[in-house]
Amino acid sequence: MEEFYQAMEERIRMAGYEGPVSGEEIYNDICDEIDDKEPGAYVFMSKKTDDTFFEYKIQVFEDQFNLSAVDIHTPHKVYHADFD
Repeated sequence: MEEFYQAMEERIRMAGYEGPVSGEEIYNDICDEIDDKEPGAYVFMSKKTDDTFFEYKIQVFEDQFNLSAVDIHTPHKVYHADFD
């Protein structure tokens, strides 16, 4: 799983975001949010600081999920990391 977390972090860094980011935290946030959700497309938001939040675009299936993109909203810019 560590390689998976690092790959997420690398994609976010490649999008230009220089703030703190944890692939493991992102994965855990998503797992918490999709618990008991019906299969379908969702957008989840996670507030990281007073002025920064992450917006996850996710497809939920019966036994798994697909993170298609993360938008990181900061006061000065929105960073987009595509995972598809």
